[in-house]
Amino acid sequence: MQPVSPISRDRSTSSPTRAAPRRLGRDFSRFWTAQATSAFGAQIGDLALPLLAVLPLGASAGEVGLLAVLRWLPFLLLALPLGVLVDRRRRRPLLVGADMARAILTGMIVVLAVCGVLNLLLLGVVVFCVGIFTVLFEVSYQSYLPAVVGRPALERANGRLQATASAAQVGGPGLAGLLVQALGAPWAVLAHALTYGASALALIGIRTREESPAPTGRRFWRDLVDGLNVVRADPILVSLAGFSGIYNLFAQWIMVLFTVHAVRDLGLDAGGVGLVLSLGAVGAVLGALAAPRAVRHCGAGVVLVSCAVAECLALAVLPILDPTVPQLVIISALVAAFAVNGAGTALSSVVALTIRQLRTPDRVLGRVNATLRWLTYGTVAVGAGLGGLAGELWGTRFGIAIGCSGLLLVVLWVALSPLRSVRDPQSLDVTEAPAATSAAPHG
Repeated sequence: MQPVSPISRDRSTSSPTRAAPRRLGRDFSRFWTAQATSAFGAQIGDLALPLLAVLPLGASAGEVGLLAVLRWLPFLLLALPLGVLVDRRRRRPLLVGADMARAILTGMIVVLAVCGVLNLLLLGVVVFCVGIFTVLFEVSYQSYLPAVVGRPALERANGRLQATASAAQVGGPGLAGLLVQALGAPWAVLAHALTYGASALALIGIRTREESPAPTGRRFWRDLVDGLNVVRADPILVSLAGFSGIYNLFAQWIMVLFTVHAVRDLGLDAGGVGLVLSLGAVGAVLGALAAPRAVRHCGAGVVLVSCAVAECLALAVLPILDPTVPQLVIISALVAAFAVNGAGTALSSVVALTIRQLRTPDRVLGRVNATLRWLTYGTVAVGAGLGGLAGELWGTRFGIAIGCSGLLLVVLWVALSPLRSVRDPQSLDVTEAPAATSAAPHG
């Protein structure tokens, strides 16, 4: 499950904004292709790596949790300094370099497994290194998009990107489960590595001219603190950070235990787990596609509050499933739960990311994205560790139940925050001139 970011605002004071172009342009198509292949590969890896740890390497719930901690720990350690780097460099080369590095590192897992020397320690080291470049990609990707499509088109572009990421959730886990069953987990990981390479090639083809940022003349750490201060001074960004941070902590807590619980307690095989996640992801596709219309008809605040309720309550089904009932019933219930959860997280992600990008001037967008990634994805590492510990102490079923109880704090946070009163995301546009110009028309 991919962590989510929330958002909010007020329409009454909005000023007119120029209309978004009807077509997003060929460069966006290349950007979209890169994101699609990377997202599809990430979904394969999200299932293949835990199954690689559980099946051939015999990892326990605590060890699976530790593996997830290593994957997300770079967001806690490196998001802030990498945000400064993103604001001081052209962003496309950083994206290409991050993809190529991840392709090579992920391929190393396959080589180690084929050579018979892979163990949990080596797997954890490589996963941590991949996580470093994932941080760089995530911060650069969200900061580069406004230069590719222009700020007025962000909601539509983010909707398409999120819908594609959600569509990858439909096919990715199912394919991963089949690959693990038919060929073994390492070959599923190889497919993951190849998608990173394909993403890098698509990004190389983008023709948007991106100017090098002007030197600030200030110390590195001063620029880093500036990003923190921008977020701290804005109650909307603080509200978004809380929404995402609380949700991501407990959602990761639950998902770390779910793979182990599904295989060992509910009796699902690798293909069954992949089938559940794939069918459940249909809800995420529908949620992402519905985002622009939902915001127009209901307002961003209503959408965010509704999503918080839906995505949190849906997962409460997981710990109450009885392993003695027929597997068809178990699979159907799990698919329904993940479908509702996916619809809520995808819809709120589109709204949240759009508002964050509109709310932030381009000159500090990298640092603001990095700060929010540090706050919200950093909690994923904490949640993974706590979830794994809970599974070791009390078992996976009770551990998941505790995580579901913690998710209720998300609903309380959103209901009491300024997010509930937001109407039109475009009212938050800081209307700063874009930092890059396009060599080709965006339609």
